[in-house]
Amino acid sequence: MHKKNKSAAWFATCVIGLLLCCAASGFCAQNPAGPIGIFESHADVGTVLHAGSAEYDQSKQSYNVSGSGENIWYRTDAFQFVWKKISGDVSLTADISFLGSGGNEHRKAVLMFRQSLDADSAYADVALHGNGLTSLQFRDERGADTGEIQANISAPRRLRITKRGDYVYMSLARDGEDLHVAGGWLRIPLQGSFYLGIGVCSHDKDVVEKAVFSNVDLVTGSYAASKPPTLYSSLETVIIESRGRRVIYIAPEHFEAPNWTHDGASLLFNRDGRIMRMAVTGGKPEIIDTGFAVRCNNDHGISPDGTLLAISDQSQEEHRSIIYTVPMAGGAPRRITQLSPSYWHGWSPDGKTLAFVGERNGDFDIYRISVGGGQETRMTTAKGLDDGPEYSPDGKYIYFNSERSGTMQIWRMRADGSDQQQITSDNFNNWFPHISPDGQWMVFLSYDKDVKGHPENKDVRLRILSVGGDKKIQVLANLFGGQGTINVPSWSPDSKQLAFVSYQLIAEENNGTK
Repeated sequence: MHKKNKSAAWFATCVIGLLLCCAASGFCAQNPAGPIGIFESHADVGTVLHAGSAEYDQSKQSYNVSGSGENIWYRTDAFQFVWKKISGDVSLTADISFLGSGGNEHRKAVLMFRQSLDADSAYADVALHGNGLTSLQFRDERGADTGEIQANISAPRRLRITKRGDYVYMSLARDGEDLHVAGGWLRIPLQGSFYLGIGVCSHDKDVVEKAVFSNVDLVTGSYAASKPPTLYSSLETVIIESRGRRVIYIAPEHFEAPNWTHDGASLLFNRDGRIMRMAVTGGKPEIIDTGFAVRCNNDHGISPDGTLLAISDQSQEEHRSIIYTVPMAGGAPRRITQLSPSYWHGWSPDGKTLAFVGERNGDFDIYRISVGGGQETRMTTAKGLDDGPEYSPDGKYIYFNSERSGTMQIWRMRADGSDQQQITSDNFNNWFPHISPDGQWMVFLSYDKDVKGHPENKDVRLRILSVGGDKKIQVLANLFGGQGTINVPSWSPDSKQLAFVSYQLIAEENNGTK
């Protein structure tokens, strides 16, 4: 009897310990399963009220997945996951459709890479929502908040998630289309082996939802590219409050530096020496007529009254940058700076003065000049590069970046050039400060400390601080970019969003429908 009691107590202790362990990790394998199609097993991740399930239909080569769970979002997840352990480069492709109508509009069917089966694991997925919204979601470290990049197409038929080294991106296709790159190139460093699979979340803890994954294609191993990777540029917006990102336009070409029009309806950017305009809602970019100025660089911006566009063009005088203004609707350029090279960066709030960077006698400094042209006034004389001048909305200050302290940091001075003060001092090289129209926020681009200049194709951060608040710096977005990302003012007129360009280097691969 004594031995039986002891054995029972020991067994109960083991069970309780196991349950506590499961609760702590956020994962308990419910009815552990064997292989299912190309996958090794399936289980619920996180806390669910209703156990999920998965079935493989060999005749149709499709997977029917049922899942409950409150969400795949924030710092923990809850969903049914069908998985396989893997390592290295990989892509997973499938046609996805939900079974049944109704349900929560944010129920999700996902293609996922995941470091572990813990509820708070680092992960990346391509998520098809019940309402057709499709996003690349990610948690770049354990326990962090989930971020997302929304695609610019809705309800695609076929979806793919691809991992190349530490980077992840999504490709999508509507009916009748081939797969095409749709955004991402996020650095999600998954260590060693990780989990790859398909999953379903009902987004309603009391409900079970079902989705079918068909024509599933898994490709593993390093991809041997036959030619250099293709550069993709992605015009995106980010919401300041939520940090949610959205792709407006993506193309296999190089473009840079968005401006947001004052009516909130359009974005401008430069491509192949021309200034382009497109709707914030997406569509096809259109060229703005800038006359002979057909080598415009990434230093351009809109006057406070919205009638003029300042451009920096290199089509004249030994291709050295000169500042001009043109009507917003297009027209003949009017020359502003007589000396070159000169690079526009800011309008004064009254529209009467331009702030710019000029190289004179080998030194790059900040200058101002009347919008009508004439004599330029030098405003900085410190040793080292000064760049990116931009007026505050009240006209009292000019913010800029300077390397006079040894690293590139954000500074500001009064509009007459006096009282020059350092704003940031940290272990990054900080470039291109932009003040929100309401004067509350400053966003800027940060490179790692060992990066010199502002080159393209680097891992960078968009960071933000409260101008009048506690000066605490937060990360708005991590991305692959640099030169061309936010060289010029790109705030929405209501100060709620920011436009920028991210980049991707994608090796040629099979982008067909299978």
